[in-house]
Amino acid sequence: MSDYLELLPAVDVADGKAVRLTQGEAGSETSYGDPLEAAHNWIDQGAEWIHLVDLDAAFGRGENRALLREVVAACRGIKIELSGGIRDDASLEAALEAGATRVNLGTAALEDPDWTAKAISRHGDFIAVGLDVRGTTLAARGWTREGGDIYEVMSRLDDAGCARYVVTDVTKDGTLKGPNLELLKTVMSKTDRAVVASGGISSLQDIRDLKALATIGLEGAILGKALYAEKFTLAEAIAITRE
Repeated sequence: MSDYLELLPAVDVADGKAVRLTQGEAGSETSYGDPLEAAHNWIDQGAEWIHLVDLDAAFGRGENRALLREVVAACRGIKIELSGGIRDDASLEAALEAGATRVNLGTAALEDPDWTAKAISRHGDFIAVGLDVRGTTLAARGWTREGGDIYEVMSRLDDAGCARYVVTDVTKDGTLKGPNLELLKTVMSKTDRAVVASGGISSLQDIRDLKALATIGLEGAILGKALYAEKFTLAEAIAITRE
């Protein structure tokens, strides 16, 4: 295990705009303008990754596929984790063809285990699975439905060969109340796969606390509202990961 923590600034897209949600709820969007500008802002501050999300596709209310392809094309040399509404062969192939470094499966991993296992078998490290959780219960369909027990689902996905989990505490996401460190520790105690943290990060101390978990399997952290609300800069956070 390394003590290096990758940071993935988020660009969440709804109706063609970069937005942030509060606790994943549709209708709670705060708009932050042009997704391309947001991505370039993170790149200018030293981003190596962008976590790019099609929220409309995740909620099943449309899609921003052409715009996301533009963002990926404009971020040459930057690694892209693409998420939102990837639930079948067509949407998965479209994401990979757009140039995504890896894709993050959400609802499909809970509702269609056979397809997910085949996708993992075919694409390996290109596939991450997002585990969005309240307590120990997973949330699906844009966090509007329950999706089973996180540890039962992880066991199945481990058996399928899943390489990486993106773990979000839904109750923390977009709240700036700090990450759920205990949840992350428990998840990492139950799998030897890489884990990426998401939700609640609000301060540079949170970055230090998450970096301390890198030696036990925390590979990265997704940064969203804290950056958009200017709690700290991405450059400041990256400097901490390199201390």
